[in-house]
Amino acid sequence: MKSVVVTGGSGKAGRAVIKDLIAHGYAVLNVDTTPPSDQLCHFMKTDLCDLGQTIDALRLAAGTIDRRRATAGDPFAVIHLAGIPAPGLTPDAVVFQNNMMSTYNVFSAATRLDLKRVVWASSETIYGLPFTRRPPLFAPVTEEHLLAPETGYALAKVLSETMAAEMGRWNPGTRFIGLRISNILEEKDYANIPSYWGDPDLRKWNLWSWVDSRDVAQACRLALTAEIEGTENFTIAAADTVMRSPSRALMAGAFPTVPVDATLGEFETLLSIAKARRMLGYKPRYTWR
Repeated sequence: MKSVVVTGGSGKAGRAVIKDLIAHGYAVLNVDTTPPSDQLCHFMKTDLCDLGQTIDALRLAAGTIDRRRATAGDPFAVIHLAGIPAPGLTPDAVVFQNNMMSTYNVFSAATRLDLKRVVWASSETIYGLPFTRRPPLFAPVTEEHLLAPETGYALAKVLSETMAAEMGRWNPGTRFIGLRISNILEEKDYANIPSYWGDPDLRKWNLWSWVDSRDVAQACRLALTAEIEGTENFTIAAADTVMRSPSRALMAGAFPTVPVDATLGEFETLLSIAKARRMLGYKPRYTWR
């Protein structure tokens, strides 16, 4: 039995990740400041902005899980989803400080405790969302696109990717996998999607991208065991957009000067998931269509 610590397990992505991990035979500990609405596994209230609490939570996780799952053993990985989940929810400096410090503490604790893997939530925002200062350089946007953070939230994600690479260099035994996650929707949110169709500008801020929380869970689980050397980052999105209009027509209307790949599918995502498909085996299962 392998055990995994999920930070932010009470949130939208966290709930789906915990359900998926348990369904695939993992023992899980939820580390969060907020108790879950549905307690699927043991919960430990922890302030991740405090390094001591973070280290203790990861160190004690095995013992805590063992009381519920007798064969859980030592935690070999942490999936770090905790943090203020989007820009604009609190002042920019607060978002930056909270997300940067909590991520540093989780990364630091993982390397000190020699965890084998850190899977963590980076963000689509690092590509320059909402694309008001400059348009994307090309579409679909790949991991090689220029990083152009426009908020404290996005800046913290970019700096955390650099931090992951450096901490992975300090401790090569800990692999870091960043998931540049798109706008997460749950199945109940599908009912809102038709409200976007009348005005494409409503969703051009992230190139009409989205991802089902259950596919985020799939990506996190795959990242735990994928053959990865060192540090890698992957865009995680649905296979399609939230729009009825073809993807090429959306780009022509909103960003007419941006080059679009000739092989782009009719409704294909404009945040490329090709790398995640190739290296993680990620295959989005859910669509609103």
